[in-house]
Amino acid sequence: MASIYDFSASDIDGRERSLGEFEGKALLVVNVASKCGFTPQYTGLEQLQRDFASQGFDVLGFPCDQFGHQEPGDEAQIRDFCSLTYDVSFPMFAKVQVNGDQAHPLYRWLKHEGKGILGSEAIKWNFTKFLVDRQGQVVRRYAPTDTPEKIARDLPGVLGGKPA
Repeated sequence: MASIYDFSASDIDGRERSLGEFEGKALLVVNVASKCGFTPQYTGLEQLQRDFASQGFDVLGFPCDQFGHQEPGDEAQIRDFCSLTYDVSFPMFAKVQVNGDQAHPLYRWLKHEGKGILGSEAIKWNFTKFLVDRQGQVVRRYAPTDTPEKIARDLPGVLGGKPA
């Protein structure tokens, strides 16, 4: 696969979606969880979506239950939680695995393209983030502790000031 736009994934409502629909946009791909200490980052992620969507940017949320069973709900429960608690408007996808033999192909690619500290590919915890440029290439991997507010400072360089 040459870019993120070559992948597809089921959305939170069970519809298969090609990520090609985001072609030409910069993306922040995040493995999210509803019961994590980092869950309040949903507020900042939604703010990024609202502040930069008009410039050709989207946050993509991928729920994952591989870390401390912190995403125990099904897709309907996750969708309701995100909507009611954080007023999430960015695209949410069905629950995926990000590590191991059952890791979603998108996450296998993201981890290979955006390695972590010391070249590690494994995702260590919820709210690991991958910034993808308008060409569909990973330009940076962020740790769970990197806040959306910090990431906002990197977006103008990736967006280039041109709407998609």
